[in-house]
Amino acid sequence: MASVLQTMRMLADPNRLRILLLLEREELSVAELQEVLAMGQSRISTHLAQLRQSDLVEDRKQGKNSLYRLKDRTWIHLLRAAAKEVPESHGDDDALRLVLEKRRDKVRAYFDTLAGKFGREYVPGRSWKGLAETLIQLMPPMVIADLGAGEGTFSQLLAQRAEKVIAVDNSPKMVEFGARLAADNGIPNLQYRLGDLESPPVEEGSVDLAFFSQSLHHALHPAKAVESAWKMLKPGGRIVILDLKKHNFEQARELYADTWLGFSELELRGFLADAGFKDIQSWVVDRERQAPALETILAVGTR
Repeated sequence: MASVLQTMRMLADPNRLRILLLLEREELSVAELQEVLAMGQSRISTHLAQLRQSDLVEDRKQGKNSLYRLKDRTWIHLLRAAAKEVPESHGDDDALRLVLEKRRDKVRAYFDTLAGKFGREYVPGRSWKGLAETLIQLMPPMVIADLGAGEGTFSQLLAQRAEKVIAVDNSPKMVEFGARLAADNGIPNLQYRLGDLESPPVEEGSVDLAFFSQSLHHALHPAKAVESAWKMLKPGGRIVILDLKKHNFEQARELYADTWLGFSELELRGFLADAGFKDIQSWVVDRERQAPALETILAVGTR
């Protein structure tokens, strides 16, 4: 058993303290701790080795992984008290819930592999466009706000079944082009409106579905944009956010005028929860194979 002084030195490090508090609640792998703590693998492994040497944690094998858990609970009350002085620990509970939800959702991982195979090889008659058209035809008639619509390609697809689609964009040229395209193609239930994501020109309580498709990372204040979406929705209305997972491809700022380099699932869920949404869920729905290997998150919630 480690000496009291050695143990106290272990507990004095904020990151080791966070790890111990997490392992008190749940057995976790190094990869899961990485996701919760947003910390490198080698750094976490070093902390775990030190904690194991001090007899504070232990591990067990589960398949190819090692799961770590708290071994010595003597110091747990002190750990909880000390956590109040570590601001980074305040979001660990939410991050842990998300990690455990992913662990339980084995079906998601299975369908991720299926999605990766779809479209990789040519099969006559099978395409993403065909699948999208099929799903849109199953959609009930709704009033939809497509927020950050650009020229409105997706808005035009949605308008096939929607009662009305309001396509909002802050570019006058995009709005002019999209409106002309809708008129030329005879789509009377598609309206283009010039406006900002954070104060869109959509009446409160008038929309069934608010949709952000790769647009939220252009907002100066994404949380405010999500709040505006909540206001425009009818009770029971839904929000859908399709956006990039947080990445380090800095060139995106110049190439695509991106304000934010994506968001973590935890950040998107936080935006939705703070705005008042319920039944919040999120998934990583796409992973690009080529560099910079960007990933796409789908997040949904109900007003």
